[in-house]
Amino acid sequence: MEEENKEKKENIISEGDFKYAKQQWLYKSIVVVVAIMLVAIVISSSITYYVTIGNKFNKLYKSTSNAKDGATKTTATATISDISSVLSTFAEVIDEEYIGEIDKENLIDETIKGFVNGIKDEYSEYMTAEEWEEYQADALGNFVGIGIYMTQETDTNNVVIVSTMKDTPAEKAGIQKEDIIIGVDGESTAGMTTADVSRKVKGEEGTEVTINISRNGERKDFTVKRETIKVYHVETKMLENNIGYISLLAFDTGCADEFAEGVQTLISEGATKLIIDLRDNTGGLVDEALEILNLFLEKDQITLITKSADGTEKTNKATGDKKFNGEIAILVNEYTASASEIVTGALKDNGKAKVIGTLTYGKGVIQNVYQLLDGSVLKLTTQEYYTPNNTKINKVGIKPDYEVEITEENVKNQFDSQLKKAEELLK
Repeated sequence: MEEENKEKKENIISEGDFKYAKQQWLYKSIVVVVAIMLVAIVISSSITYYVTIGNKFNKLYKSTSNAKDGATKTTATATISDISSVLSTFAEVIDEEYIGEIDKENLIDETIKGFVNGIKDEYSEYMTAEEWEEYQADALGNFVGIGIYMTQETDTNNVVIVSTMKDTPAEKAGIQKEDIIIGVDGESTAGMTTADVSRKVKGEEGTEVTINISRNGERKDFTVKRETIKVYHVETKMLENNIGYISLLAFDTGCADEFAEGVQTLISEGATKLIIDLRDNTGGLVDEALEILNLFLEKDQITLITKSADGTEKTNKATGDKKFNGEIAILVNEYTASASEIVTGALKDNGKAKVIGTLTYGKGVIQNVYQLLDGSVLKLTTQEYYTPNNTKINKVGIKPDYEVEITEENVKNQFDSQLKKAEELLK
């Protein structure tokens, strides 16, 4: 049991919040030494300028012969000792030449962030201890903010509103789904990640923040007062023909228990069939998704296949805590991602559910979180996951069994065509 719990803690997914690391990682100083490799590589194309400012930089580079045409080129060396030398030299030049005050802790943090960003993986990042504490507060479903879910579009890098939480400042102010955040308090968010934007939106309770929005090409500014946001993950209701409806907003800590209680409530109210709404659910913790799947699958049915960088493949299976035996329909859309896709793919492949809606987001990778000794963390993509039928999800998505769009006319008339289709299939 102890070994099983250890493995559960390793399966952590992004666009949500994370449990503490599976192990203590390296000293920050070691990470900084590695981080400088990126700096050296980036500036190699401008070596002529840097060599002319002094001999300090001469030792950072070497000339090599181009085997093709005999021309020479400058390249950054890549051994640990050379990287250490680069770091030492940069520190020396900055200490001697820079005229301003230097926040050395910030210098280290930003160097590491730059190195991790250099991986060019949208889900890997370095967070300071303070940033990590904020992340964990979100995982518990309590934070001070305005009440929005966001995602980052892979093609444009725009940070887009997925949905607003019910009865929160954002909803009351008129912020809407699919609004593009272009600034916070007048500062452009171009180049920022969802995590960067989130940190700017949050603040002290009672203070105001202005969200700069682009909606259909028109700029709109919303000044909103921050409040303590309590996230209620699950909503249930009974529909006609003994159909129970349950929606899940995110896979945060404890949501599997909330979800199980919701299912049990619907069963007690007479539900023999179930609609699970995962639209706009951008994911969260893998452990929570796997626990939810136990409600619907027989023991040893496959829930998830993961593959690591070294080629190791692991198959996750249901534990046999099945609680619901009726027909199931799942609602999905383009913002259904990560842990939501795990649940959707597992129920679909095991023949337990019909999927209705539009193609899902396609986020099929898992992150581990490594905590450093000072409390900061490295969140790193370490695994790719596949559905029980070994179907790829990452950058592909899950195709619904029944493709149903919600048209502008549907929105205007407040008609949920996807929900209606699910009800028809379960009658």
